[in-house]
Amino acid sequence: MNKKVQLQDLGRKDYKATWDYQEALFAAIVAQKMAKRDHPEITTDNHFLFVEHPHVYTLGKSGDLSNLLLSEKQLEEKGATFYKINRGGDITYHGPGQIVGYPILDLENFFTDIHKYLRLLEEAIILTLAEYGLQCERSQGETGVWLGVGTPFARKICAMGVRASRWVTMHGFALNVNADLGYFDNIIPCGIKGKAVTSLNVELGVDKVNEEEVKQKILKHFSSLFEAELV
Repeated sequence: MNKKVQLQDLGRKDYKATWDYQEALFAAIVAQKMAKRDHPEITTDNHFLFVEHPHVYTLGKSGDLSNLLLSEKQLEEKGATFYKINRGGDITYHGPGQIVGYPILDLENFFTDIHKYLRLLEEAIILTLAEYGLQCERSQGETGVWLGVGTPFARKICAMGVRASRWVTMHGFALNVNADLGYFDNIIPCGIKGKAVTSLNVELGVDKVNEEEVKQKILKHFSSLFEAELV
């Protein structure tokens, strides 16, 4: 089993271009898995992409388009784009000030359990935010990371949505670090009504959080939880 994970930080990159890149990496791993049937010595690759997207709304395959509260013209006025995509989950927003992580892993190198995969991704974020003094948790039946669960002030700080086929993953998580939360007013985030969205800088009461520092903490916890070697 190959537990090496190739890390790339793509900087700010268009959503569609990044999605196409994910699909190419995903297809390459699936091809390696097919070849491995006849050549057991072949190892399959793993990748972890960090990226920041320009303003974009994405709707998962089980999502409801009515959760987007903007017309095409209004999207254009806000400088935002919209895509229907092939991950799970409903609608979400990506934009500047948000750390997006896309692990493209062959889970057969780690464990074959999608539920465990999602819980460990959540745990990496929960442990990261704990380093900033925030007590974050899961909300039953709602993938992602939250604060104030069970109170009238429940708020989501990290959204998650993945796709997996032949035990190969794509898409991932979006952690609000210095995000403009006003863009979430244009959707019903993740299709969940009546719950707010927050960002790390808001929770800490500061203008700006060091995003590179947050990334390093995420990677530390990700590599520990997955017993992975980042290269």
